[in-house]
Amino acid sequence: MGSPGLINRNNGHQQQQRLGITEPISLGGPTDYDVTKTRELEKFLQDAGLYESQEEAVSREEVLGRLDQIVKNWVKVISRAKGLNEQLVQEANAKIFTFGSYRLGVHGPGADIDTLCVGPRHATREEDFFGELYRMLSEMPEVTELRPVPDAHVPVMGFKFKGVSIDLLYAKLSLWVIPEDLDVSQDSILQNTDEQTVRSLNGCRVTDQILRLVPNIQAMQHFRTTLRCMRFWAKRRGVYSNVSGFLGGINWALLVARICQLFPNALPNMLVSRFFRVYTQWRWPNPVMLCTIEEGSLGLPVWDPRRNPKDRYHLMPIITPAYPSMNSSYNVSSSTLHIMTEEFKRGNEICEAMEASNAEWDTLFEPFSFFEAYKNYLQIDISADNEDDLRQWKGWVESRLRQLTLKIERHTYNMLQCHPYPVNFSDKSRPLHCSYFMGLQRKQGVPVNEGEQFDIRITVEEFKNSVNLYSLWKHGMEIRVTHVKKRNIPIFVFPSGVRPSRPLKATWDSRRNSEAKVANNSSADKLSEGKGVPDGSDEGKKRKQIDDDTENNLRNPKCFAAMPHSGGEVHEGSPPAGNVSSYSTQSNLVITNSLGELKGEKADNNETEMLNDSQNLAGTCAQNGKLDGILRCNLPGKGLPSNNDTSSSIEAEKLAIDKIMSGPYVAHQASPQELDELEDDFVYTNQGKGSEWAEKGSPVESLLSNTAVEQANDIATVASGNGPDPSAYLYPNGGLEELEPAELGAPLFGFSSAPPVAQPKPLIRLNFTSLGKAAGKST
Repeated sequence: MGSPGLINRNNGHQQQQRLGITEPISLGGPTDYDVTKTRELEKFLQDAGLYESQEEAVSREEVLGRLDQIVKNWVKVISRAKGLNEQLVQEANAKIFTFGSYRLGVHGPGADIDTLCVGPRHATREEDFFGELYRMLSEMPEVTELRPVPDAHVPVMGFKFKGVSIDLLYAKLSLWVIPEDLDVSQDSILQNTDEQTVRSLNGCRVTDQILRLVPNIQAMQHFRTTLRCMRFWAKRRGVYSNVSGFLGGINWALLVARICQLFPNALPNMLVSRFFRVYTQWRWPNPVMLCTIEEGSLGLPVWDPRRNPKDRYHLMPIITPAYPSMNSSYNVSSSTLHIMTEEFKRGNEICEAMEASNAEWDTLFEPFSFFEAYKNYLQIDISADNEDDLRQWKGWVESRLRQLTLKIERHTYNMLQCHPYPVNFSDKSRPLHCSYFMGLQRKQGVPVNEGEQFDIRITVEEFKNSVNLYSLWKHGMEIRVTHVKKRNIPIFVFPSGVRPSRPLKATWDSRRNSEAKVANNSSADKLSEGKGVPDGSDEGKKRKQIDDDTENNLRNPKCFAAMPHSGGEVHEGSPPAGNVSSYSTQSNLVITNSLGELKGEKADNNETEMLNDSQNLAGTCAQNGKLDGILRCNLPGKGLPSNNDTSSSIEAEKLAIDKIMSGPYVAHQASPQELDELEDDFVYTNQGKGSEWAEKGSPVESLLSNTAVEQANDIATVASGNGPDPSAYLYPNGGLEELEPAELGAPLFGFSSAPPVAQPKPLIRLNFTSLGKAAGKST
């Protein structure tokens, strides 16, 4: 089977292979500067400990070999038990495949190995895989922490084998005998398989397609280095987590692979730079694709916003290249998309500054100071009575946190944005307890009206009610949500348990924040001197008012506990009314509409120092000015092209990127409210899951009302031919012709429509209460 998106072109005497759905943006090779900066990047990644030792690599290979022997023995045992004749027993076979970061060659020390066991038609998932194989593994002394999760969207068995973490999936094919040379990339293996098998096979099939669609062997090594870099960067900047609404490993792999297609001869230094340049300019929800979408012959649904109404609601589609193509980033919300686009812009600015010798690699990887970035946070605390219960409870809560983000966006009409932090924290003084945090800020451009407030109490209660519907809920599983200010963040979230009094050094973010304040103050001064300032338009006063009002967010402390389902009904598996967590919280979750500064703001006592740092930096520059918002200095160019050449090259690439995204408008962009209403139709059938299920991502089976379907179809009227035209997937502001691989748990089936229903009345979505002027001081 040929790889989709692979095209041969004859250029004179040389045949050039093009991968992807468009021509490359540049075929240019590396400069001496690129070679030098790539070596620096590789050394940085090595020093960061991102590569495993040779000893660990050998250990992993031994574990995989042993696991393959175990499943081969397992399938013979169950074949004999089912009464098959001895010849069939001897021919019975099962095979282990790897996928994910290990298969791509970008895993780090201690990372788990994503594995897939492929078995014959008579080896069932429920009885044989989660039954007999589980029993065999549980009796082996080298196997520890065995955790079966049979009712996950992608059923998985997690364990450690000689200390190596394994996530094992199972795919039951329609074959009586599994050949040793089985190629899982063939579409024919999907025939007569169930949904769980299709999802389980998807990981291997997508990974193999990524490896095929990266241009060549040399480019493959550059792809791996670049992907390691971007994964590390995303983790440092707090945007690596599919379940939290950001992007997971497969998403970053697809984004990087597309950049390798567009710049096939580039070294990692240039690929990283172009990654940020391209995705800063990207106009979402134009999809990113490595190849055209194939309809296939098996009738499985593929991502197609022209035909599937729910596909029109995806905000950041990154499409899998293996049939059936799906959106791997369906978890992205309005808030998380905004955060990631801002991070792309920051990365682009730093890469441009590096080209001007104003920054180094460590600047790009500066960790995001989450607990300095906002003045308001939600703290979600959970606890349980024992380790096993806590692990299960954490997995369920993590899978639902995205719903809290969506509910807050919807109930405040998208005026309040959430930044979920994809890491949980544990207080050593409180065993069997952990905490999650979300930063809160007013959306940019939302007018600040004195005294108005966001009341999210009902929103939080809805969220806690849905969490407590967990079918495996047990006594002791508790959750509480509190609103805390920056100055009240608990100390156990900080390294060594010490709250930093001031930043040790000025960071890129702090300098940029100070520069922005200088620019705003300068603009306000010029406006007031020249034309006078109309009432209410003084930026300096507005910013001061924001700071003052933010300090009055918490009033009337109350206890808000998770409540049982409304109406007093007792649902199977849900906690009884008397058992629901009910310990006190710090606030009533009423937040002033003047929610503080944007991401990157710092405490007031640090602003003067950072302002001085910015001014000192400006003073060292021979050239006083800004280019594209980046402070530039006339320093030695290290062999860089002239400013005019660089500028013209950037403009040419921007035009090429814009051309990629030029296409007809065919898709309906859903509002956050519509999106969340789809999510609310999720039926809690996949509740018996541990933390492994949450990490893989929880797909939400959405139902659309007939009315919504008709409205969406009215908007998207596109003539369809024999096969989908790549340009037909493009969105309003221009179109892109790329689709890419989805996370393992991307929804496949059940595109049914719900019966028509009356438009629901909003639950006190936003409660603005007129208050007197806040009297508190900003800190």
